[in-house]
Parts: sequence; structure tokens; C-alpha cells
Amino acid sequence: MRLASISVDLDSLPHYCRIHGLPESLLDARARSLVHAVAVPRFRELLDTLGAPGTFFAIGEDLEADTIASSGMRAAHEAGIEVASHSHSHDYALTRRGPAAILEDLRRADAAILAATGVRPEGFRAPGYTLNADLYAATVELGYRYGSSAFPATPYYAAKAAVMGALSLMGRPSRSVLDTPRVLLAPRVPYRPDPARPYRRGTGSVLELPMAVTPALRFPFIGTFATTLPLRTLRGAWRSCRRDAFFNFELHGVDVLDATDGIPGELVRQQRDLRVGATRKLERLREIFGWLKSECDVVTLRDAAGRLSATL
Repeated sequence: MRLASISVDLDSLPHYCRIHGLPESLLDARARSLVHAVAVPRFRELLDTLGAPGTFFAIGEDLEADTIASSGMRAAHEAGIEVASHSHSHDYALTRRGPAAILEDLRRADAAILAATGVRPEGFRAPGYTLNADLYAATVELGYRYGSSAFPATPYYAAKAAVMGALSLMGRPSRSVLDTPRVLLAPRVPYRPDPARPYRRGTGSVLELPMAVTPALRFPFIGTFATTLPLRTLRGAWRSCRRDAFFNFELHGVDVLDATDGIPGELVRQQRDLRVGATRKLERLREIFGWLKSECDVVTLRDAAGRLSATL
């Protein structure tokens, strides 16, 4: 039976303000904690109902600043959910900060996760999915078992470039970073990277587990699309990946939130998937998780890396 993993990036709402060029002052204290206070319990209930493990990618500074976040990750870890690193500051320009600053950021994230859960993380996902040689070298030095940052999705890349360009013209530049086009040529299946060019195959010690994209068109199968596109489209994308030995389904905390959860209207207008009701999103995700459970052995990313590493 092939493998599948379900992972959730716990980007809090301030990061979405940064993406859309909105002031973080829009958010009150409750809105800043929504992902950990509301989305994490919803994901846990969904995973528990299906009997599927998951991987949460936590941001170190959120765990340090928010007791709801740190206690939630402790409880998730004790329930068998893997807590992995999504960096300390979730700086979209992390790859541009130089080797020493990158390493320090990841070390701080490790310390925050260790303090919250009692164990060091074994996996890493880059902010904005952006990877380079300096960042890969830091994951090697810190002894991670795997990374899951490569996202070679052509439609996503084109849409991101268009949105960033439009925001710049509006005088509201995004703080997101557009990755090198070389990411579009990265393998779409698990691989060992070339440490100098981590979007190419090589002999790197830290295994890379890319997000799921379809063959040929490289259409992304991630939470934003899974909760908003017609079910027929998703079924076609799922079927096109059936020959893959591993399916990496990546989501975000906002994928189970909606406008009624207390998100400012300015952000809802920019983040269109927030206009879809949370109940509808959860129903859709429950169905997709069922597809994975029926055809795959659903495991954490840590366990997937352990089982795949010997074959690569």
C-alpha cells in the first residue's frame, strides 16, 4: 500500500496580513490566536474521527508568545501528532538572510518546540515554501530527518506572481517572496537533494518530501484548492496521482476557518477561501481524508521519511 501524509501549516493571521499588504493592527488579540485556539482543535477532531495521524508545522515565536499555542502543541504531541518546525519567525525572506541568521532562526524554532512538546522536531517546512542552499545546509546541520518545502506547482507559481505584481501596483506590496523559477523543475516525488541546488536530485542527507502536485500540469493538491474547487476537479487530480508511492496533502490552519470566526472583513476580502463556510470546508476535507484512508497507509511525515529513505 502506498503512503500518504496530512500536514497543517499553522500560519497565524498576522502572516496573512503580511502576504496581502494589510496592517497587522487590523487584528485583535483573539484574531491573532484564532489558528491555535480554533483551527487546531478542529483539525484534531477531524483527524481523530478518521483515525489518521497528522503533522503540525508550528512557528517558534507563536509558541513563545501564546500559551494557547504552546499548550495546544503539547496536547497534540501527546495525542500522537507530529509537531515539526515551520521556522521561528516565519520570515518569507528567510533564504536571503545569510547562513548564520538562518541557522539561528531554526535553532530558536527547535528550542521553542522542545519547550512546548519535550522533543526536538525532526522535520522542517520553509516559510512560503522557499528553499535554497543556505537553508538546506541549516537543516543538515541541525540533523533534521526530512524537509517538506518543495512545491513545484506551475499554476500556483503563476498566480502568486500575478497577485504580488498587482499588490505592488496598488502601493500595498506583499512581504511574500517569489521563489526562483527553478522550483518548477523540482521532482514532484520524494528525493534526496543536491545540497548546492536543492531543487535538483543529489545525495543530501535530509530527504525532501514535496507537496502533492499532479503529473504533467503540476496542478497543486493543497488545502486552499481542496476546499474551494469543484469535487469533480479534485477527484480527477487525485486519480492522476494514483501511481505515486507517496501523497503529501498540505493544508493551513485557515483551511478550517471562515469569516464568522472573527476574522476582519478586510482580510476576508483578500483571502477569498475565508468566504467558504467552515462547516462546508470540514465536510470536504472529511471526504478527501477518506480517499487517503481507503487507498493509502496514512502516516506522519516523520514516519513517511523513515520508510522512504531506504528506497532513495
